[in-house]
Amino acid sequence: IFIFKIRSIFMHILVLQHAKEEHPGSFRKFLKEDGHTWDAVELDAGENLPLIDSYDALWVMGGPMDVWEEEKYPWLKKEKEFIKIAVAEKGLPYLGVCLGHQLLAESLGGKVEKAKSPEIGILDVHQTLDGQSGVFLDGLPDTFPTLQWHSAEVTVIPEGTQVLATTRDCAVQAMRWQTRAHTVQFHLEVEEDTIKNWVGIPEYSKSLETALGENGAVRLRQDAKLNQRQFEDMAERAYINWMQTIAKPSL
Repeated sequence: IFIFKIRSIFMHILVLQHAKEEHPGSFRKFLKEDGHTWDAVELDAGENLPLIDSYDALWVMGGPMDVWEEEKYPWLKKEKEFIKIAVAEKGLPYLGVCLGHQLLAESLGGKVEKAKSPEIGILDVHQTLDGQSGVFLDGLPDTFPTLQWHSAEVTVIPEGTQVLATTRDCAVQAMRWQTRAHTVQFHLEVEEDTIKNWVGIPEYSKSLETALGENGAVRLRQDAKLNQRQFEDMAERAYINWMQTIAKPSL
């Protein structure tokens, strides 16, 4: 008789970061509690990509750059190749957030373009039928608040992809590629100091002021504080769900 359970072994996860302030956030707590370990590679600081064979999964976080800015950030091209090999060839489980969501799409043959309507603030996301019937967003409300901070979006999804969530201005808010890669355009990993830390990133500060005005940072911190408990609960649920998607059958 086969039963399904989350892997009994501890996982060693590679986390690709594009700004030191954009780390796994609240997910760090869950990883520690479960005994999993992770290494962060800070690509924007010139750190090199390691051998992927040493890891059990790949997480790719957000960042202020765009996927097409390869001349300004030459390492982006290598990162896309690395993601494709890790996910499509070696079959590693993948979790992508914001830029990591967009990088997966482009690495696997999709397309990312400048957003017609940038989304910045606490905005509602709506699950699609595929999202509601799948594992990754199970237990989250059909419509739920999220932190959005992006000016680019996935406009063409790779073959073999399901769209799990959407908004009026961004059709692909969450997606699943085959069975092992899950990504979100929004941020689940929000902590109490996330907004404060991200405002220190020049590109983010500028886009925030453009979207929400001179006092945008104060307003966004207030809005985030009101939703912080739900952010943490949803992050934990999505984390558990992601782990469940990579569970293997055991006797």
